[in-house]
Amino acid sequence: MSIADILSNVTEDNLKSLLEQYRDFGPFPGIALTFMKSFIPPLPTILIVGVNAAVYGLWLGFLYSWLGIVSGCLVTFLVVRRIAGQPYFVRWAQKPKVQKSLIWVRRNAFSYVFLLSIFPVGPFVVINMAAAVAQMRVRSFIIAIMFGKAIMVMSVSIIGHDFGRFIERPAELVYVVLFVGASLWISKKIEARFTRDSRQQPPTPSANKEI
Repeated sequence: MSIADILSNVTEDNLKSLLEQYRDFGPFPGIALTFMKSFIPPLPTILIVGVNAAVYGLWLGFLYSWLGIVSGCLVTFLVVRRIAGQPYFVRWAQKPKVQKSLIWVRRNAFSYVFLLSIFPVGPFVVINMAAAVAQMRVRSFIIAIMFGKAIMVMSVSIIGHDFGRFIERPAELVYVVLFVGASLWISKKIEARFTRDSRQQPPTPSANKEI
């Protein structure tokens, strides 16, 4: 079965049926679905996160989706970071246009990962790979991904947990917007600290061993 065939069967009803079928495995199915997103980019993040919240409940659904997505991003980042010294990646990174992009990513690594992680759609795999090739510090990457994905997953989970209510009373979406706004304000404080730290300590070629 091709990836296209698999994606054609990824519907809300099918996902709910799948999660209910393997409910005896505890949180594993919900975590595994969102984990796979990092390796099969076409999987619909909004649908998967929303279904997790509908099947497991708001808080458990949020936790399972968040754990799966963060774990998948971290595995992708660490794998690419490990092989970034291979000849192919070295030649690719030496191209003038790529060099300019990598310099920008190195200077704005935390903001780059954090802000793009908030959006429920986007090139997640590319974001993780670019951060890895730019030798972003592991600690900064983990914190940026954890907070960025937490905002995104919670927002989608709130809607997915009781989608019908928001259809009947769309004005209640203002609470989701307020939550995102408050989360952004808090996270910007954290972002400012780590951005300042990263600028004071620019990465070096030996930084791929640094945690």
